Amino acid sequence: MSAAFTTLQEIVTNRRTTKPVLMNGKIIDDAVVKQLLDLANWAPTHKNTEPWRFIVFSSIAKQLFCNTHAELYKNNTPTENFLLATYEKLKHLGENASHIIVVYVKRESNTKIPLIEEICAASAAVENILLAATALNIASFWSTGGMTHKPAFKNYFNLQEDDVVVGTIYLGYTNEHKQGKRITNSEQKTEWRNN
Repeated sequence: MSAAFTTLQEIVTNRRTTKPVLMNGKIIDDAVVKQLLDLANWAPTHKNTEPWRFIVFSSIAKQLFCNTHAELYKNNTPTENFLLATYEKLKHLGENASHIIVVYVKRESNTKIPLIEEICAASAAVENILLAATALNIASFWSTGGMTHKPAFKNYFNLQEDDVVVGTIYLGYTNEHKQGKRITNSEQKTEWRNN
């Protein structure tokens, strides 16, 4: 095995989801976050559409985003379904994170590329961020909860009808480190056809 493969193998197998509540509030330099986004920009893309877009929140804007996310939930949830615990969670979710990045697919109106391929490309960009963060000992959480997939969330960001939010990434440092696991190995999920 090459040293590059061994390094990549270590990064991939050590990547873990860290909930923002377990982050410690230490701030990541904006230049480092920019490097993560530069690597995200090298995700595979059909016909070079490069559909991924990033909205980065830091400093005061980070808490304003969390407040807005909670209010969007409150204002767009029927009273009988509203949970104060969910509202409070959304409001405080980013308090220990350093940066929050909303990732979405920007659809070109004249593209012939299927939407699923654009979502996959943006998801690959997210994975590049998560792996690069792991290499730098930065904790990450890819969230699709709250209002992420609701029209109100898209409207807040003035996204077009065909645009798709793929998630919100919370980045920060943590003092918690956990071992990963997989329920089944790759062999149990693979069918080889050699004839």
